[in-house]
Amino acid sequence: QVQPVESGGGLVQAGGSLRLSCAASGRIFSTDVMGWYRQAPGKQRELVATIISGGTTNYADSVKGRFTVSRDNAKNTVYLQMNSLKPEDTAVYYCLVRRAYAVNYWGKGTLVTVSS
Repeated sequence: QVQPVESGGGLVQAGGSLRLSCAASGRIFSTDVMGWYRQAPGKQRELVATIISGGTTNYADSVKGRFTVSRDNAKNTVYLQMNSLKPEDTAVYYCLVRRAYAVNYWGKGTLVTVSS
């Protein structure tokens, strides 16, 4: 059973930075997609960024140029470096491990609050 566990959320002022980490227990395959989604109050969960083992990344337009996703396969860990944070980035950030583009393993989420 794969269980992602997020850490690194918190309160930051607009323009500041945070780094989220997600360590996944269980066996992670190189073909698994790892990444981040977020859900703001009253909104649907949305893609933030994903990365596959070879390093190919995918970002939401709203975070391109500000956020960077990376992955350490030896540690089964995915990171999200968030710079130039905006109040609209406030959300619960969820880590995702996706296997065979069909099975999703979600973490419980970590709250990021950006004050103006």
